[in-house]
Amino acid sequence: MAQLFAGTSGFSYPAWKPAFYPKEVPAKGFLGHYASRLNSVEINYTFRQLPSGKTLGAWLEATPGGFGFSCKAHMRLTHIMKLKDAESFTELFLKTLEPLRAARRLGPVLFQLAPTFKADVPRLESYLALLPRDIRFAFEFRHDSWLTDPIYEKLGEHGVALCLAESDRLQVPKVFTANFAYFRLRKEDYSPDARAAITDQVRAVLSGGRDAYVYFKHEDDPNGALWAEELLKDCA
Repeated sequence: MAQLFAGTSGFSYPAWKPAFYPKEVPAKGFLGHYASRLNSVEINYTFRQLPSGKTLGAWLEATPGGFGFSCKAHMRLTHIMKLKDAESFTELFLKTLEPLRAARRLGPVLFQLAPTFKADVPRLESYLALLPRDIRFAFEFRHDSWLTDPIYEKLGEHGVALCLAESDRLQVPKVFTANFAYFRLRKEDYSPDARAAITDQVRAVLSGGRDAYVYFKHEDDPNGALWAEELLKDCA
């Protein structure tokens, strides 16, 4: 049965008090409270740092068994190497995530490419061939030259998802290239009607047999976390 994983991109935001985090919850208790209401989080920490086993162990200890961590791929891969000559560092990066994978708590690994990185089909194809099949991967393209059928075909051949990123600047077509869907909902606001439309999209994905990972915008206010919680209830 297909499953919905919903949350936000990050969790450690004092500005979410008191609408999401109770006033009395300290910062070290944020993840535990978050995981009591939502079942997944997208981790940006791994974009800039290789996580230690101690850090991952603390995350696992603070969250229940069904809670998942979707991790952003390190910037060295996406912004510096730009997927070229990256086999060794890819192996190193994925090895640091092994505690999550071994615990069956690793969600998709998200490759968020630089907005100046234009489409390169041979480079993408070569890189996709490096990725292991027992981990889910999603690619977020931020230059519109990537949004073409040849790119979707390459993703599909490797079972990698096209990240359905939605913002006020770029709209990615709803193309499904894997056995799961990965939504990043980045607009500043979502009206009740807009959220109802998202719920309908997610229900359609689930009824089609795909798991769905849905992450709302985070940071300045708790709305994203509250909307994710609403989505989980509406799709239950």
